[in-house]
Amino acid sequence: MAGKAGTTPTTYSPSPTTKKTKAPLFKDDDVDWVRPDGRGFPQCRPAFFRSGAVNAASGSAYAEFGNTKVIVSVFGPRESKKAMMYSDVGRLNCNVSYTTFATPTRGQGSDHKEFTAMLHKALEGAIMMETFPKTTVDVFALVLESGGSDLPVVISCASLALADAGIMMYDLVAAVSVSCLGKNLVIDPILEEENCQDGSLMITCMPSRYEITQLTVTGDWSTPKINEGMQLCLDACAKLAKIMRSCLKAATDSQE
Repeated sequence: MAGKAGTTPTTYSPSPTTKKTKAPLFKDDDVDWVRPDGRGFPQCRPAFFRSGAVNAASGSAYAEFGNTKVIVSVFGPRESKKAMMYSDVGRLNCNVSYTTFATPTRGQGSDHKEFTAMLHKALEGAIMMETFPKTTVDVFALVLESGGSDLPVVISCASLALADAGIMMYDLVAAVSVSCLGKNLVIDPILEEENCQDGSLMITCMPSRYEITQLTVTGDWSTPKINEGMQLCLDACAKLAKIMRSCLKAATDSQE
């Protein structure tokens, strides 16, 4: 599927239904509060994808959600370094790292072990591991600019890169998060909102199969709030997956 094609930035807002290291963005009784970038509470940032971004890789993808910019390269399947240990299923290796200029504090680029583990967990359930026995697929994600909701963007971009590499999957994996700010839930939060959130919720799922591959919750959530947050994320994931598929279709069409 490799091909340099992309989609124009597209919003994918769902259907309507922390650690406070900085001053709150708003007061709970401030009904006129608007988000720093002007979006409504249930509105996601415009999403842009491009597949085939790295020629040397088996598959790759670039994603840009507002100020969050990510590139993912996939290599393999290739002979596993653990070939001595026979396995009738393939292995998935993941790595998430930041450039030294990705965050406001320069010179702090490094591997992100927690994100690496969560990326692996989000993807492994969607990949048909039995289709590449005794071999390994390596996924390298690099955050070029951190603008908020970094991990969901990394996961969605990595899923697109795997598809671009021709790795057999049950479905694309889309990821979306929400932040709890006072009494409000804001979807696809930017960095400023994440720094002030009381809690966060992230869902990664296979929208066509309506299956969740990972659910991560931080902070205190009431049952109604967590149900509302999950539904917001699931609705947004379904719409995000359509944008991802259109990118793959554009890449395929450009090769014909």
